[in-house]
Amino acid sequence: MLIVLVVRSIALFLLAALFEIGGAWLVWQGVREHRGWAWIGAGIVALGAYGFVATGQPDGHFGRVLAAYGGIFVAGSIIWGVIADGYRPDRYDIAGAVICLAGMAVIMYAPRHR
Repeated sequence: MLIVLVVRSIALFLLAALFEIGGAWLVWQGVREHRGWAWIGAGIVALGAYGFVATGQPDGHFGRVLAAYGGIFVAGSIIWGVIADGYRPDRYDIAGAVICLAGMAVIMYAPRHR
């Protein structure tokens, strides 16, 4: 049962990252790249969807979920930059992302006495 909760949690984190990073990127494209209000509006909708996805986490502690999501956001943002903008991370970007993901795992999935 625990493995199912962890897999569900990771899937929700990945979906949240898609909505939040994608939404921010759409707003960026709409404003900075002058693609217009349709891009900005789609970004706002995606950012709102992110907020709803985050509430689906099995852990009910807002602070823990959002703190752990920070690690996903850092790594996901680097990956998004590689795919969408041709960004080439250096070894420090990658090391930082790995550290953030390790922190996310400790925050979210460490055994706790309840």
